[in-house]
Amino acid sequence: MSRRSTTRTGRPRNPTADAAILQATRAALVDLGWSKLTLGDVALRAGVAKTTLYRRWAGKNELVVDAVAVLFDELELPDRGNLEADVEGVVRQFAALLDRPETKTALMAVVAEATRDEPLRERIRTSIVERQKRLVLQGRARAEARGELPRPATPEAAARNADLIFDVVAGAVVHRTLVSGQAVDAAWVHGLTALLLGGLGAAAGQ
Repeated sequence: MSRRSTTRTGRPRNPTADAAILQATRAALVDLGWSKLTLGDVALRAGVAKTTLYRRWAGKNELVVDAVAVLFDELELPDRGNLEADVEGVVRQFAALLDRPETKTALMAVVAEATRDEPLRERIRTSIVERQKRLVLQGRARAEARGELPRPATPEAAARNADLIFDVVAGAVVHRTLVSGQAVDAAWVHGLTALLLGGLGAAAGQ
């Protein structure tokens, strides 16, 4: 008679519970701020046991990064017909996302903590930055297919190009919204896009 395996693999994660926990984390950040937020408060808001959080996240830093990361996963790059429109569209989306209280509070908090926590900085890179470079790669591939941009000479050049584009766009929007506190209006979006696509000479004529 064959024997059944009695090895336990653990209870699978519940996507509904995960979503409730991440939503509760963002709400707690808005209400309490980083310093007062605790896993106990998040568990209470999400309606789960605190042990449920500890099975999924090692601590507050990791939980907050994941709570922010799912917001950035909402960003999309629909085909608007040309590269200029594609860039302007994603810049407006990104700025609107950063203007949301839960995004603003959570992102500023984790970035501040990451200045003295290298593992947290690495989690931000992998969970947010690297995941969102998909938009650059998607937009670049679409522009190449339209004949709007040349193909990079090597995979290494393509990777460097994607890093630079992401840094320029993300850095500019984050600085404008969270540091300067100024509006990302149509004129600013158009100027940033002109600078990115045409270089300093083109932007100077805007």
